[in-house]
Amino acid sequence: MKTEKSRRLFERARRSIPGGVNSPVRAFGSVGGVPRFLERGAGCRVWDADGNEYIDYVGSWGPLILGHADAGVLQAVGDAMARGTSFGAPTELEIRLAEAICATLPAVERVRMVSTGTEATMSALRLARAATGRSRILKFEGCYHGHADGLLVGAGSGVATLGIPGSPGVPAGFAELTIQTPYNDLAAASQAFERWGAEIACVIVEPLAGNMGLVFPEPGFLEGLRELCDGAGALLIFDEVISGFRVAWNGAQGRYGIAPDLTCLGKVVGGGLPAAAYGGRARLMDQLAPDGPVYQAGTLSGNPLAMAAGLETLHRLAEPGTYERLDAMSRRLAEGLGRAAADAGVELTTASAGGLFGFFFHPGPVRNFEDAKKALATRFRAFFTSMLERGIYLAPSPFESGFVSLAHGEREIEATLEAARYAMRDAATAN
Repeated sequence: MKTEKSRRLFERARRSIPGGVNSPVRAFGSVGGVPRFLERGAGCRVWDADGNEYIDYVGSWGPLILGHADAGVLQAVGDAMARGTSFGAPTELEIRLAEAICATLPAVERVRMVSTGTEATMSALRLARAATGRSRILKFEGCYHGHADGLLVGAGSGVATLGIPGSPGVPAGFAELTIQTPYNDLAAASQAFERWGAEIACVIVEPLAGNMGLVFPEPGFLEGLRELCDGAGALLIFDEVISGFRVAWNGAQGRYGIAPDLTCLGKVVGGGLPAAAYGGRARLMDQLAPDGPVYQAGTLSGNPLAMAAGLETLHRLAEPGTYERLDAMSRRLAEGLGRAAADAGVELTTASAGGLFGFFFHPGPVRNFEDAKKALATRFRAFFTSMLERGIYLAPSPFESGFVSLAHGEREIEATLEAARYAMRDAATAN
């Protein structure tokens, strides 16, 4: 497989962009080799600068649930673009997307549009602190909630990929206000509430963890967090930036039947353009300016192009059978990877939910970040490299989930599993 053009582009990028990339995990630091510079995508496939073709399971890290360059999304964005790219003023499109979100998520009565998932979580924390008059937050090791100060403590995803425990530049005082306990450990969370309950403004959690690989909440974990928050007067925030509209029509909160106080959304709600949102009960959201004292603003919040893409995406996802199809494809892929690993004598744990899947080179079970870190990185690296050489584009990190889109079909899934049969043999020989 040729990589000369990607290599030259990477060398050129490093002269003007830190690390040659605008988001760290894209640099292929944990898997080695040359990051692929992509030129175009169509459906579930992408092509790089050297002309190599791949079946894509990154999907822009989750937003492209309809696939690349979807005709309906392109049409919606084109129609909006013809009227102007940005106004910095209200438009009907943002009302329509807000109405669609509120109609789908019962726990959301009001929603505020922002541009990134980091903005959504950062703003939700500010609102929670203002509403409760408290300063501390409780998060879980391996859950990544964006790169805002205080949230990088014990973060998974890209931070874990780079082996960074937190980040320089975050004042110690910020980190001290963040309590972290293991995911799926309700006893540890209970102990934190026993010690700091009167100071805890909120618990923020990925209800279905997707940033340490794909890890499911154990029965009773989310229910227990709801009870702890209610008992202490704290708010429960679900970070559904990944899981929202991805694992089910009404997200993980619908899948598990738990109503959070605040919900953070991103990725799918923008349909591939920069958009995110946070929302909750009216009594909370009405504390935001201009109605209330909690300030948050953004020049491109509710951008009409992103609103148009998000609306078209949600409209398509509402069609009957959509999530059944996504779930069936993800499950077939995950189970097929498990069989390929077993045939090669490799220990592998897999999981899937809706259009999301994950795997660990670990015998399992994987309940939390400590378990996830025990997976064999050398085997992941060998498997990733072998799959890439065979035209399968996976996330270049063992701590990221994979994404299936509606553009994936039987042919692509079978081709992926055929490649995996060979790649697992390569993984088996890695120490």
